[in-house]
Amino acid sequence: MTTTIKDIAKRTGVSHSTVSRALRGDPLISDETAQRIQQAAVDMAYLPSAAARSLKTNRSQVLGVIVTSIDDPFFSEIVFGIEEAAQQAGYSLFIAAPQHDPAREEKIVQAMMEHRTDGIIICSSSFSSDQGRQLLENGFPIVVVNHQGVENFHYSIYHDDVDGSRQLTRHLIRQGHRHIAYLGNSLSGRTNLDRLDGFQLEMQAAGLTIPSLYIHNVAGNGPEFGLAGVNHLLGLLQPPSAVVCFNDMLAIGALKGCQLAGLNVPDDISITGFDNITFSAYTNPPLTTFDQPKQSIGSEAARLLLDLLNSENGNGSFEPKEIILKGRLLIRSSVSHPSP
Repeated sequence: MTTTIKDIAKRTGVSHSTVSRALRGDPLISDETAQRIQQAAVDMAYLPSAAARSLKTNRSQVLGVIVTSIDDPFFSEIVFGIEEAAQQAGYSLFIAAPQHDPAREEKIVQAMMEHRTDGIIICSSSFSSDQGRQLLENGFPIVVVNHQGVENFHYSIYHDDVDGSRQLTRHLIRQGHRHIAYLGNSLSGRTNLDRLDGFQLEMQAAGLTIPSLYIHNVAGNGPEFGLAGVNHLLGLLQPPSAVVCFNDMLAIGALKGCQLAGLNVPDDISITGFDNITFSAYTNPPLTTFDQPKQSIGSEAARLLLDLLNSENGNGSFEPKEIILKGRLLIRSSVSHPSP
C-alpha cells in the first residue's frame, strides 16, 4: 500500500502541513522535527506524488523533446545530453519524432499541450514553422537545436556546420584531391545548406571549380540514401575522386556503394562523413568525419530551457540567446591521396 503524508503525520505525531513543509525543506521547521519526519519518510518508503506536486507548482516537471527520428544515433546522443541536465534539475522527458510527417507533427503538438510539458526542445530541422508558432502562441518556452526556422525562435543552440564542412573539404584538398563532390540531404534544411556552404567556400578558397553534377542531394539521412547517392556520382562521365557526405549515415551507405562497385576506399575514392556517430569508428575503413559535441549540444539546450523556465518564475528577464559550439576534425582511414 502506498505511503501518504497522512501516514507520516500519524507516525511522527505532527500535522499534515508540517510533514509537507518539512519534506519541501521549509526552514521554518526545526532541524530536529525535519530530520524526524524525513527519516520516517525513508523508513516508510514514501514517494512524493508528481501529480500532486504539479497541482501545487503549476508545473509538470516534464520537458518535451522533438527529434526527426528516434532511431538516428546522432539524435540519441543529443537526447542523452538533454536527459542528463534535465534529471539533475528534477525533470523527465517526453520524446516524440514526426518522421517528416505533417500529420504526426500535429499530433505531437497536441500531445505536448495535453500533457502540459513545461518547455520544448526542437531538434528536428524539418519541424514546420507553423507548428512551432502554435506552441509559442500557447505559451511554451522553446529552444531549437540546429533548426532551419531559427528566425521564428529566440533561443537556439548551434554547431558551426560551415566551419566543420570547410575543415573536411580542406583536408581532402591538402591530400591532393581536386575533383570533390558533395552528397547532401534535401530534407535537412538549414543544416544541409550550411554544410554545402562550407564545402563551396573552401573549394572557392582553393581556386577549384565545382561541376553542378558534383552537388547531389538525396531525400533522406539513412545509409540506403547514401548508397543511391554514391551510385549516381560514380555513374558520372568523370566521377569524383572524393565525396563529402552530409552525415555519417550517408557516408556508411556510400562506403557500401563503393564496395559493390568494386572500388577500394580510400585507394580508389575517398569518403568523409559528419557528426562522428559511434558506428563511424567501426566501418571498413573507419570514417574520417567531423565530431560534433552532441552531448554538449543537448545539455546546453536543456540548461538554456531551464534558465528560461526559471526566468518565467520571476528570477529576472531573459534576452534572446544563440549559442554556437564548435567540433573537431577526426582523421581516420577513409581518406588518402587520389589515385593516378
